[in-house]
Amino acid sequence: MSTSLFDTAPDFSQPIAVLKHCHDRIRKQLATLQKLQAHLPEHGADTQAQQAAQAVLKYFNHAAHLHHEDEEHNLLPMLQATAQGADAALLNDLVPRILAQHQQMDADWQAIKAQLDNIATGTDRALSEASVRQFADAYTAHMEVEEQNIAPMAKRLFSDEQMRELGDAMQQRRGIPPAAQPALPPAGTAGGVDIADLRLDYGRARLDESDVLEHPVDQFAKWFDEAMKAQVFEANTMSVATVGRDGKPSSRIVLIKQYDHSGFTWYTNYDSQKGRQLAENPNAALLFFWRELERQVRIEGRVEKTSSEDSDKYFYSRPVKSQLAAVASQQSEPIASREQMENNFAAVEAASGDHPQRPPHWGGYRLIPERVEFWQGRASRFHDRIVFTRQADGSWTKQRIQP
Repeated sequence: MSTSLFDTAPDFSQPIAVLKHCHDRIRKQLATLQKLQAHLPEHGADTQAQQAAQAVLKYFNHAAHLHHEDEEHNLLPMLQATAQGADAALLNDLVPRILAQHQQMDADWQAIKAQLDNIATGTDRALSEASVRQFADAYTAHMEVEEQNIAPMAKRLFSDEQMRELGDAMQQRRGIPPAAQPALPPAGTAGGVDIADLRLDYGRARLDESDVLEHPVDQFAKWFDEAMKAQVFEANTMSVATVGRDGKPSSRIVLIKQYDHSGFTWYTNYDSQKGRQLAENPNAALLFFWRELERQVRIEGRVEKTSSEDSDKYFYSRPVKSQLAAVASQQSEPIASREQMENNFAAVEAASGDHPQRPPHWGGYRLIPERVEFWQGRASRFHDRIVFTRQADGSWTKQRIQP
């Protein structure tokens, strides 16, 4: 099974994308609710049913309310203050309906919640089919209206400053502090730090051969899922190291977008430095470092381009402004100024509007793994390292290596 990371949660610098991600999570919880409805008549409030009920309760008791507040207190008022003409007329029609739908869905949820509370504790198996259908249908139609009208309008009308204002409000509502700023050296000091003193001992976990799954991608999936659940900061970031014809290495941070047994995929400009180096030498290395879990994964192998169909699928899933940036930027090439970059972007935006075409020089790369190392930090730098190596017949061997 291929694991797509297209829906990895965006950060609050992309507030409209965060709201869309909330919709995707709502759809998943509605699907769980409907599966639970089908499960109960035959199995009753068994362990699976209790877990499903608990998951749905957890989401709609808390996260869904935050999502509604984002819209009611920030997104919709900001749009009403900004929109003019036809946009303002559309909002005058939609906003009262959206707010009324929020109230109705909250009331519908209370009816379902009482039943889910009993299922979650195993004391009852009753779940009204009509109530579930009404709740799911109402939420689905509601989200479609917002995605077809409200989100595109916000992306079109909001300035960068308004996007920051919206994102900051959403972040504060969730009690998430802003990113910490680096501390300045104390006044009167010479500055600088003795790097040799920056020592942190490890000891959160261990990694035995018996802990590791038989296929390295399955083990990666296990660790990646644990990193996501632990809310590791940007767990989907990885370093990509390449070497050109001259033998000089270079590396950079990119975002993984998909992985499965065939490889690890990311997207970029084929004419960039890494693209030129991969054309000269298709071997590369990836590195994931999950500091919060004291883990890293090193992946080495041969790189190939993804199909045009896969590149199209991802390109058109991106925000329109990111699509425009991919067209406007000649990645890694010199340019006179930031102003010239922005002029190039404006020219592409004027020519393409909201429907830019994927340029032929932009697409995906897939690294086909040949060696995968799982590293777990341990006390006294006596770390655990388990290495998988692909054999000629496609099978994998694994062994422990010394730290």
